[in-house]
Amino acid sequence: MKNTWNSGIMEEADSDDKRILAQFKSENGDVTGNAFDLPLNVTAEKLQLICNALLTNEDPIPYSFFVNDVEVTDTLVKALDSKALDNTEQVLDIVYLPQAIFRVRAVTRCTSTIPGHAEAVISVAFNPDGRYLASGSGDTTVRFWDVTTETPHHVCKGHKHWVLCIAWSPDGKKLASGCKNSQICVWDPETGQQKGKTLIGHKQWITWLAWKPFHLDADCRFLASGSKDGTIKIWDTLLSQCHITLSGHLQCVTCIKWGGTNLIYSSSQDRTIKVWRAEDGVLCRTLQGHGHWVNILALSTDYVMRTGAFDPANANIVPQDSQESGKKLCGYNSQWIDKQKFINSFLPSINSVNLGENSWST
Repeated sequence: MKNTWNSGIMEEADSDDKRILAQFKSENGDVTGNAFDLPLNVTAEKLQLICNALLTNEDPIPYSFFVNDVEVTDTLVKALDSKALDNTEQVLDIVYLPQAIFRVRAVTRCTSTIPGHAEAVISVAFNPDGRYLASGSGDTTVRFWDVTTETPHHVCKGHKHWVLCIAWSPDGKKLASGCKNSQICVWDPETGQQKGKTLIGHKQWITWLAWKPFHLDADCRFLASGSKDGTIKIWDTLLSQCHITLSGHLQCVTCIKWGGTNLIYSSSQDRTIKVWRAEDGVLCRTLQGHGHWVNILALSTDYVMRTGAFDPANANIVPQDSQESGKKLCGYNSQWIDKQKFINSFLPSINSVNLGENSWST
């Protein structure tokens, strides 16, 4: 045991003194630089520094090094056999192989900035085809932007307080905005002008907006809003009046989702999720279980309802008659069915509600 330990020390001492003539070669056999003296105890990390210096790489590149098909993982001497150690006059070829590099741009790096608002930007939303952006700000304005050219289209003035939430209609032809002054405005993205009258009815500020899905309302006429006052209102944007008020939450409504089966899902700071029937405002079910505020909701049908009406080739809405389009979306191409009858087939009795889609909440 003592002799083995002594021999290990002697071998390490010899490697400290011994040097070898070496040169770097690429995997294709190209020689990099001239041959030079290397100590046998040189590490793989030091070989990295030498190789990058010879190749004059501005950004260091990680390499793997091989001697006679043996990878240098620690020191050079441990990758050499006894024959190579004895023949110190021959030039030793050290083959370097570049390792894979994954260059990831930092998330915090800003690619571009679009200035314009005078106060904090509180809400932003892309239109359904992704070409335009709308923003609501503490300066009480709503702005429309062209994402491609990063230029403003319209500045919409009508609110008297911070614009807290915005929502594009499913067809992209309207934008609803709600402010801290409990008012809702509907805007025309083409002209930047307000459409209809300001929707007034909530007693406190607007927290969320949701349009009726396109396959249920091809004219994008109905809009739902949630408020700090704990109520949900369904608005007829054509007549600029409240259609139904849904009351049941004990605290602020934090999120609304209008599902594809004409059910409205709402979450609240009262730690519950409620499911409403949009056609008559009947409360179908209350989901309990969260220990604190329910802040956000997501439906399994969100994506298909957002993109289903658009032709993926050019991101335009397929121009069809509303009734004909509804039949095709439902898969009934050969026969006409009553729209209301079809919708009701998805809405069982209140005592045994089938939600028809999965929902997630946080």
